[in-house]
Amino acid sequence: MIKVTFTKDGGGFRGFEFSGHSGYADEGFDIVCAAVSSAAYLTANNAELFGVNPDVTVNDGYMKLSAEKSDNFDRLIDGLYRHMLQLEEQYENYIKVEISEV
Repeated sequence: MIKVTFTKDGGGFRGFEFSGHSGYADEGFDIVCAAVSSAAYLTANNAELFGVNPDVTVNDGYMKLSAEKSDNFDRLIDGLYRHMLQLEEQYENYIKVEISEV
């Protein structure tokens, strides 16, 4: 299962952490893993376009991203959060989305 944890500070998003593999299908055929990974990488890449300089850590089955609080970053991560909730609804046995207040 992919665990997705979004961190919030005072109401605004500060980052996310994705870990694990969905187990939906074999590597190379796992549409759940592909959807989650693509969305995470798109968000990380777009952060710079939004004027954010995030700290990003990536390993096999793991991505963590954090940045200073800003309106642009908050909206960017909020979009990813909403997308992950929709994927969790469709693939509830393969994705778990949580929010952690810091």
